[in-house]
Amino acid sequence: MNVVLVDLGAVPAAAAAHVAVPTQSGGVEPPPGEPEFGKASPVALVVILLLGVATLLLIRSMTKHLKKVPASFDPPESESGPADGETAGPRQP
Repeated sequence: MNVVLVDLGAVPAAAAAHVAVPTQSGGVEPPPGEPEFGKASPVALVVILLLGVATLLLIRSMTKHLKKVPASFDPPESESGPADGETAGPRQP
């Protein structure tokens, strides 16, 4: 594997970028001295699991709240007469 230093212009030589060059086998190897290059850490697994647990708790909570919602938001009709602002039948001239 060959590592190529790329000139970034007006940047000091110490800040030059290391670019991984593909090998003859087609794979790209990590630059030397950089451990675990391109691999996820165990912390990512913990974060994903916590997000999953939080999602399940939110779904459970929302289900409980939705069970409390009435089937209809229409005001109940009373037997004594129409509600405020409504007429009992067609208008009489």
